Amino acid sequence: MTSLWADQVGPVERRAALDGPADVDVCIVGAGFTGLWTAYALMTGAPNLRVLIVEGEHAGFGASGRNGGWCSALFPAGTAALARRHGRAAALAMRAAMRATVDEVGRVVAEEGIDCDWVKGGTVSLLRSPAQLARGRAEVAEETEWGVDPVSLLSADEASALVGATRVLGATVTPDCARVQPLRLVRGLAAAVERRGGRIVEGTRALALRPREVVTDRGTVRAATVVRATEAWSAHLAPRSVAPVYSLIVATRPLPADFWDTAGLAGGQTFTDHRHLIVYGQRTADDRLVFGGRGAPYHWRSRIELAFDRDERVFAGLREAAIDLFPALRPDDFTHSWGGPLGIPRDWHASVGLDADGLAWAGGYVGDGVATTNLAGRTLAALILGRDDPITTLPWVGHRSRRWEPEPLRWLLVNAGLRLMTAADAEEQRTGRPSRIAATLARALGG
Repeated sequence: MTSLWADQVGPVERRAALDGPADVDVCIVGAGFTGLWTAYALMTGAPNLRVLIVEGEHAGFGASGRNGGWCSALFPAGTAALARRHGRAAALAMRAAMRATVDEVGRVVAEEGIDCDWVKGGTVSLLRSPAQLARGRAEVAEETEWGVDPVSLLSADEASALVGATRVLGATVTPDCARVQPLRLVRGLAAAVERRGGRIVEGTRALALRPREVVTDRGTVRAATVVRATEAWSAHLAPRSVAPVYSLIVATRPLPADFWDTAGLAGGQTFTDHRHLIVYGQRTADDRLVFGGRGAPYHWRSRIELAFDRDERVFAGLREAAIDLFPALRPDDFTHSWGGPLGIPRDWHASVGLDADGLAWAGGYVGDGVATTNLAGRTLAALILGRDDPITTLPWVGHRSRRWEPEPLRWLLVNAGLRLMTAADAEEQRTGRPSRIAATLARALGG
């Protein structure tokens, strides 16, 4: 079964493959959001630059075209973790840059006329147990102490007015998120890159990335700068740089007005709750419920296969979780289920950079990449063009995460982490108190 997003936009019209060796100024590997935003920023800043994007499948094939449609200011490493590593000022600068990036994506969507159902409605994070309520209060207190733009704490009635879910005790809410149809955004961005003179070749698999050279199955590309923009697939081109972990999604048919009269989400809000095993949702422009989450296993030696996009056990769990939130849903309301891999660095810290030998990279978004990729693309463009831009001094620039352990330790660590998050949620349901398991895991991850 294809994703809802793919069904909405229709068949892929494949671009031509690379037709032999090539010489360009910048060769970008990967036509997802990172690669496309980098090309867009380069073509905007230097229109005469020769920019080539090499894609093994088609633009938006990976997480960029399959995600849950949150364009948020979330960054994998939290404010406190960033401050411990880089200092308070750097942490706050990173947070401010991420908030501004959500609006920057919206600006480009409007300027380029990209029809992608963009609505900046914020995110409502429901608090549905005493343990979650305690965690939400602590989050608001911490954000207030840091002095960042406020995350508001809502009462049960205020939260239920926005999201009519069950067992709501309150919510935290942030304005810094937009709902989006991600595949429409990625296709619109690809078209914008081509209008500005960038070239995208598809069906062209990169076999090796080297300084100033990309070896593909269709010929070798020589370039002054080579950009690795492959996210989960970086595990194969740069072994152990990230662990590809799958996130899966289900979606319903368009739901009637009486459902939404109770469920709410009338302002384009995205939603989640404060459980440990992440879930995420949105109300689409055509009144469907899209609901996703983690829980699928990591596969031995970072394998990525189309068969892994489907896990019926996880799909069933997501449908059950959605019905638990919104009991008016019925099992036969669900029409779509899909998934795909995202890239997790060892320290949960996304990074972007350009080495002296002309090899650049960005990634490790841990599923929070729809906006972060835009900041990455603008940062890479500024670095490549040698521009004096404050974003090149942000703390993720030049950051290098330690490599993941070799197998079998990598398999054990990643899957143990997934199991522990599930156990932490079960512990909280049983005890009504914040999970000790989760606290231990957060310390181990540097959170």
